[in-house]
Amino acid sequence: MAVIAMTREMATLGKDVAAGLAEQLGLDIVHHELVEHDIAQRAGMRESEVHRFLEGEASLLERWKINSKRLSHYTAQEILELAVKGDVLIRGWGATYLLRSVPHVICVRICAPMPFREQVLMQRLGIEDHAAARSAIASNDAAHSRTMQKLFGIDWMDASLYTVVLNTARVSVQDCVEHIVRLAASAAFRETAQARSALVDELILSRVRSALDQHFGSGLTAFGEIEATVSSGKVTLTGATSDERAIVEAVRLTHGVEGVTGVESKIAHIAFRTVT
Repeated sequence: MAVIAMTREMATLGKDVAAGLAEQLGLDIVHHELVEHDIAQRAGMRESEVHRFLEGEASLLERWKINSKRLSHYTAQEILELAVKGDVLIRGWGATYLLRSVPHVICVRICAPMPFREQVLMQRLGIEDHAAARSAIASNDAAHSRTMQKLFGIDWMDASLYTVVLNTARVSVQDCVEHIVRLAASAAFRETAQARSALVDELILSRVRSALDQHFGSGLTAFGEIEATVSSGKVTLTGATSDERAIVEAVRLTHGVEGVTGVESKIAHIAFRTVT
């Protein structure tokens, strides 16, 4: 089952490329309303708050109130839940970064130089104001950069994050679609049992992180940072803490996460002696 992750950049014709891919490969395009609704439910936030934050439009007060680490966990989980279903094209929300290590996922950046994007936006809006178009595009790019840096600590313009980068000022929409379709049909991006297992492990890891964060919250760092790794459904927890109960609780919570087949705790217990 094909899985494609794609950037969502204003006025690059990425929407047209996505539509062409969906038609040729029989993919469902994930729209932001669905993602934001589910993330809001997980995070206990209003959809409008999630939307403004993910779009880089949150006010200073909203950014201060929102736990970006927790939101990044919920965003990762939602994207991975969608990817596991297969036959899907996910645009935006850091999907290209989150799915970059999954062997059969094609991560695509559709881009174009500013003059081309200005023309696209002006035609779309029926205006002839280059300065207004440029300002809108620059503002959108800057907001996207802030969000990706805040959630995942990345520069989304880094070409190494993508399988392929296509410039629609030089490559037509149809040629972009055909190129990606060829990639999807190639052996390199065929979904194998190993590739499927890697994707499921990433999903389980995101579920574990969300569960631990939801239970311990910022208290995680109070007793020590817990790290988790997943291999074929088996979770290994590492870290250090002086609280034995926290270790027991972390293991219990992890056992209860959907998809987990076993838990090994390598969390070190640090005993403190009282100096008299």
